[in-house]
Amino acid sequence: MQAWLTLGLAILAEVIATSALKASNGFSALLPSVVVIAGYGVAFFCLSLTLRQLPLGIAYAVWSGAGTALIALIGVVIYKQRLDLPAMLGIALIVAGVLVLNLFSKSGAH
Repeated sequence: MQAWLTLGLAILAEVIATSALKASNGFSALLPSVVVIAGYGVAFFCLSLTLRQLPLGIAYAVWSGAGTALIALIGVVIYKQRLDLPAMLGIALIVAGVLVLNLFSKSGAH
């Protein structure tokens, strides 16, 4: 259970860092740039801790899949970006894949 909480923190930190990456304007804005560097540092540190208990493929699939879906949502809500039907379908498939891994796979350390 601890590994899954740490993975959740890694995902949150990565999403914050990626959101700040757009706001950093190519690392020309100081505060968002600091958030990017700190966020990715926390994200990778927490991800590395989860790998002590979770298989690499499962941890990375959940980390990247959840992060991708959350960033797409932030793009829509905060940056007013529009997603077309193929984009929404692709994101839904990513979320479905993460759910299948967590609910049905015996590869993960549940």
